[in-house]
Amino acid sequence: MRVGVSAAKQDSKLELNTYHRVIIPVYIPNLKEEYFEDGLEILKFCIDSLLKTIHSKTRVTIINNGCCDIVVAYLYDKYQKEDTIDQLFHSDINLGKVNAIYGALKSNLEPLITITDADVMFLPQWQNAVEHIFEQFPKAGMVSPVPSSIAFENEMGSSTIGYAILKGALSIEKTINRKGLERFQESIGRTLYEEPHLEEIPVLRMGEKAAAIGCGHFVVTMKRSSFDNAPVRPSAHKIVGGSERRYIDKPNNDGGFLRLATLDNYAYHLGNKVEEWMVAEKPKSKQTIKTRPLEKLHFEEKGLSKRFRIFGLIVLKLFKKNPSLKMWYFKKKGLTYDKY
Repeated sequence: MRVGVSAAKQDSKLELNTYHRVIIPVYIPNLKEEYFEDGLEILKFCIDSLLKTIHSKTRVTIINNGCCDIVVAYLYDKYQKEDTIDQLFHSDINLGKVNAIYGALKSNLEPLITITDADVMFLPQWQNAVEHIFEQFPKAGMVSPVPSSIAFENEMGSSTIGYAILKGALSIEKTINRKGLERFQESIGRTLYEEPHLEEIPVLRMGEKAAAIGCGHFVVTMKRSSFDNAPVRPSAHKIVGGSERRYIDKPNNDGGFLRLATLDNYAYHLGNKVEEWMVAEKPKSKQTIKTRPLEKLHFEEKGLSKRFRIFGLIVLKLFKKNPSLKMWYFKKKGLTYDKY
């Protein structure tokens, strides 16, 4: 038997008073194996630095993606104590990064979604710097607080490359934060960058508006509409097998959205071992960050024409086939080195 009318039916419209959500999938199955033994401490760096560097219009979703009991207890304690963490999802098994993210993504309405690995340290003003790029470039769909000078080569940024070249807006400029690039390659345990990549970076510049071209996806803020072209079915792979490419990179590029990064470095990828510098650089106190009025946020839902993506793909293929052509063009745009 049912008596009366549900209050939810009388007030059915969802009211949104936030505009930025951060989603963190966490997979730390144990603290005994060498790979995971510092996992909890690294996770604490991540969550504590995030909470100190986000503004009041932000909410956080954490996904326990098959973690051990000690890590689950820590996550539950943070959820209980921190109002900003308004969602804690649990799965006894590892669903894979993409499936965990999409489970949270589909149930939230914020127009900006930051996806981050659980081994990222956020630095002061990262959120303001990222949101500023979305304001400067309304066609941006994917913006990272960590620039990468070799991201230009990724064909999943072909819409951005085509746009930058056809608009005459590509520039090779001095790297602002060499240390950030060096720290990233140290964190993954292999060499990514040669000397020219550490010193100069491809930039999309339109007057005073500027952003690094391309980015990785270990931490990235995305416009909700950039997911519209994503596959409908769940990913069959946990991490490997191209899941992030198909579910994150490709939908953004196919939709004609720009793939960019901040010029300065606003986050560190930590890897799986605690180091002394992490303690020194961890944000010490809660930051005061300016928020954008919700009514003034106008994120363009429609991306660039596919001609930019096709032209970008042609350019990348030509540059790969003929490196001297790439060098000629980069030199014309400001490169000072003889290789890149």
